[in-house]
Amino acid sequence: MDPRKLRYFVAVAEELHFGRAARRLNISQPPLSMQIRALEDELEALLFTRDRRNVALTEAGRVLLVEARNVLVQIDHARNAVQRAARGEVGRLAIGFITPVEYNVLPPLLGEFRRSYPGISLSLREVMTDQQLAELESGTLDVGLLTAPVDRPTLWCHRVWRERMIVAIPAVHALARSTAPISVRRLASEQFVMFPRSIAPALYDDVIQFCRRGGFSLTIAQEVAQSHTIISLVSAGLGLAIVPESMQGLRRAGVTYRSFREEGPAMETVVAYKKDRISPLVENFVNLARRLRRHQ
Repeated sequence: MDPRKLRYFVAVAEELHFGRAARRLNISQPPLSMQIRALEDELEALLFTRDRRNVALTEAGRVLLVEARNVLVQIDHARNAVQRAARGEVGRLAIGFITPVEYNVLPPLLGEFRRSYPGISLSLREVMTDQQLAELESGTLDVGLLTAPVDRPTLWCHRVWRERMIVAIPAVHALARSTAPISVRRLASEQFVMFPRSIAPALYDDVIQFCRRGGFSLTIAQEVAQSHTIISLVSAGLGLAIVPESMQGLRRAGVTYRSFREEGPAMETVVAYKKDRISPLVENFVNLARRLRRHQ
C-alpha cells in the first residue's frame, strides 16, 4: 500500500469530513476522494459510508485506522533513524588511543562527544601506535589517537595535541630534590626506562638525538611499551624516563618530574582515520577533536 494513501485515509478517518481533511492535507477535495476510492479498490473493502451530510467509518475502516496509524508511525521511525544515521548521530564508533591521551585530550573530547551525540555507542581501546595503524588499515578501528608522524598514504591525520617531553625521576634519586628545570647534560651518567622504537620511531629518534646534543648516548636499562609501566619502573628505582608532560597526571607515588632547560623533543598526537572509510560518524568525531585543539 502507498503510504501517501494511508496518510490521506487517516486524515479523512480523523476528520470524518472530506473538505476538512483536504484542507488539512493542503490538497483539493477531488484528488483526495479519488485516492480514497483507489485505496478501497486496492483493499477490496468499503472504508467509509457517505451521504450528503455524513461520513462514517465502516468496520473495515476502523480496523484499517488502527493498522494505518501503526504503519505510519513505523515509517516515520524508519525515516528518522535513517536521517540520524546519515547525520552521524547513531551507530557505533571504535576508537583506539595511546596512554598519554588519557591525561590530556581524551577526557574533554569524549565528554563533549557524548553530550553532542548521545546515540553513538563507543568502543574504546588503549592500543600502541604501531598496532593502531594496523587496525586502522584493517578496519578494526574507525579512528585512532596516536603519535605523529604517520606516514601512511591510506590515512588522513590531523594534529590534536602537542606537548613537551620531561624527565621522570625516582623520588629517592638526588636529582629529585629539586623540581626546577634541569639540563639534559646532568643525565649523562643515568640509566633510562624507554619505550621500544617500533612504537614511535620519530619520537624515539628525537629523544636519542636530544641526549646526544647533551653530550651523551642514552643508556637503556629497561624497554617497555606502556607509558604507565614506564612510570611504575621509575617509581621502583630502575631508572629515569623521558616521557610526555601529561604523564604527570598519573600521580604515581615515588616519582618526581622535571622539565628541561633546553628546547627538548615534543610529542604530537594526531587523530587518524582511513581515507576510504570516512562516514558522517567519523567526520563528527574528527571535527570535534579538531575544534577542541583550537581551544588549547
